[in-house]
Amino acid sequence: MLTRARPAIAAGIFALAALAPLQAQQTLSVERIFASRDFRMQGLPALQWMRDGQRYSYVQEGTNGVTDLVAEDARTGTKTRLVDGSRLVAPGQQKPIEIEDYTWSPDERKLLVYTNSQPVWRANTKGTYYLYDLDSGRVTPVSTRPGWQMFAKLSPDGRRVGFVRDNDIYVTDVATGQETRLTNDGSDAIINGTFDWVYEEELGLQDGWRWSPDGARIAFWRLDASRERNFHWLNDTDSAYSRVISLRYPKAGSPNAIARIGVVEVAGGTPRFVDTGNDPEVYLARMEWAESPTEIMIQRLNRHQNKLEVMLADARTGASRTVFTDTDPAWVEVDDDFRWINGGRDFLFSSERDGFNHLYLVSRDGRNVRQLTRGRWDVTSITAVDERSGTLYFGAHAPGPEQTHLYRVKLNGTGQQQITREPGTHSARIATNSPFFLNTYSSAGTPPVIRLQNTADGAVVRTLVDNARVRQTVQSLGVHKPEFFSFRTADGTELRGSMIKPANFEAGKKYPVLMYVYGGPGSQTVLDAWGGTRYLWHQMLAQRGYVVVSVDNRGTGARGSAFKKATYLKLGAVETADQIEAARYLAGQPWVDATRIGIWGWSYGGFMTASAMFAPGSPFKAGIAVAPVVDWSLYDTIYTERFMRTPQENAAGYRNNAPVSNAANLRGRFLLIHGTGDDNVHFQNTTQLVNALQAAGKQFDFMMYPNRNHGISGGNTSQHLFTLMTNWVTENL
Repeated sequence: MLTRARPAIAAGIFALAALAPLQAQQTLSVERIFASRDFRMQGLPALQWMRDGQRYSYVQEGTNGVTDLVAEDARTGTKTRLVDGSRLVAPGQQKPIEIEDYTWSPDERKLLVYTNSQPVWRANTKGTYYLYDLDSGRVTPVSTRPGWQMFAKLSPDGRRVGFVRDNDIYVTDVATGQETRLTNDGSDAIINGTFDWVYEEELGLQDGWRWSPDGARIAFWRLDASRERNFHWLNDTDSAYSRVISLRYPKAGSPNAIARIGVVEVAGGTPRFVDTGNDPEVYLARMEWAESPTEIMIQRLNRHQNKLEVMLADARTGASRTVFTDTDPAWVEVDDDFRWINGGRDFLFSSERDGFNHLYLVSRDGRNVRQLTRGRWDVTSITAVDERSGTLYFGAHAPGPEQTHLYRVKLNGTGQQQITREPGTHSARIATNSPFFLNTYSSAGTPPVIRLQNTADGAVVRTLVDNARVRQTVQSLGVHKPEFFSFRTADGTELRGSMIKPANFEAGKKYPVLMYVYGGPGSQTVLDAWGGTRYLWHQMLAQRGYVVVSVDNRGTGARGSAFKKATYLKLGAVETADQIEAARYLAGQPWVDATRIGIWGWSYGGFMTASAMFAPGSPFKAGIAVAPVVDWSLYDTIYTERFMRTPQENAAGYRNNAPVSNAANLRGRFLLIHGTGDDNVHFQNTTQLVNALQAAGKQFDFMMYPNRNHGISGGNTSQHLFTLMTNWVTENL
């Protein structure tokens, strides 16, 4: 998935860092934004509700840099240290283990601790796991054999720990430490219990195995990636000779891995495989046990991604049947809102079948379907289900697409109510037996806070983290918060935007404008939420006399299926036209210098920037494209084909809107930036665009970052990158 533009929030989790004293300086600089600690957020790392619903636990930095695990009473705020981090010393080690993440055993007397994590692609999904016994204080490694462990999980009865190592699945007996290998064919091409690059990136799948409810067997994905071609790039900086880096990466129209679902007994034996049909091109997009130790739910998605089938499979025989199907003329979204309720007799499902993403109650056999939520807005996710009261809690982009609020509705579809009221973005966590929810809240220009609130009426019980020092620092800058606006295009489409004006804005003065764009399918940049370092950089430009504007074009999210899917089969055409109309709308404002309108974006936003700069008659004087896709045939199968089908089926759609095809149209100033180690949007994109621009005789500016990935970060890289962009904007806009 291309980098999505999101508010810099993860529900309840922020980097825990000490805050520097409030600086007297009231201006922003790149150094202050990226190298100081002025804007570092506090948080409650690895926050999770405990079983009783009255307490939550989280990681807290203790003395001498060790990490403790503490519990806090939700009602009173009383803290108890559950794990003294100084006691987390593994056999044969001197230094305590750092708690990066953890899982409770069912009785909450043992803790599965994750530490020493390492990246696989861009996420740290491999590391080392230990079991900690709260009664004895004993620390035991999950495995003593060489190699990293991935996705370790305690069995439902707490007697075993399963994990993945080197693409095979293992189980360790907690009492004896005996380790059993359950699959035996893992290799570079055969992947058991985890995923290849494209499944992880585009279907959001990393952990590829599940315990059965009785702990007797494991269901898992098996991918045969031998059909996927390797993409290669070079590391030129670490030695006298270049080192080749290879990654199995299926580009649009090329073969994918063949996926299967296997079941293996924990006692050992040959895995059995589920019948998911004879089409090797399908995606097995989701899999869970179906509220039964003998039946599995699978979401099967065709390669065009316009048909999603919910299947039930017998784990003992492998026989399967389709019970529910969701279709769309363009594409369907993989369903992350699937929940079993009523003891497995029904399930919850989200669909855009009425034009907006809403929730449905479906009987286990798929025959009865009842719509639970309604409105001209999209549900974002299911937050919790309280079956005792028959209440479903969910997040939604309502009352407007810029905001996200917590709602509830009865499981019979009545009594829909909004719970959170304060304008902005709310991300809630609800425990099943608790009258409270943990809410991470922010708004445009206001840093996030974490609050405890009542589920009954949303009233704030107390604030857990207020980030007051950061908020005061932001307030000391004396800046204007973003203003929201809308306008209509020539064909009558309403587009919504936000703008940041200089603090000393004068209506009679002419200002240069820099537009920030992402624009990809289902994304948003126009949000009533804290925007992190990108927002601060935009405020820095406003302090220097620029107006910074963002507009969500057709194709973006939170405005229903028709708005989002208007770009189907022609990525870049409609979105670019909307951004150009936005620029012309701005040019008509009396305070805008129409000769000084620029645009910048990253990833899909880089594609959009290049497309806008290369459009005939482009109104943009200057543009910065960071890590852009320049030809969709160079990007991966799952993402690209969802919106474009294959290059073989849609050659004109790929060719006509590719920046590399239109480079000769460049008229303004153009800065191209990319990391050579980008495993997502390959540096190959920029190489081909450079070649096309040179062939067309076009002058442009260019910066590469050796071995940096799609995020172009590490060390002082961010500071260097944003200093470059600041200077370039100043000189060219």
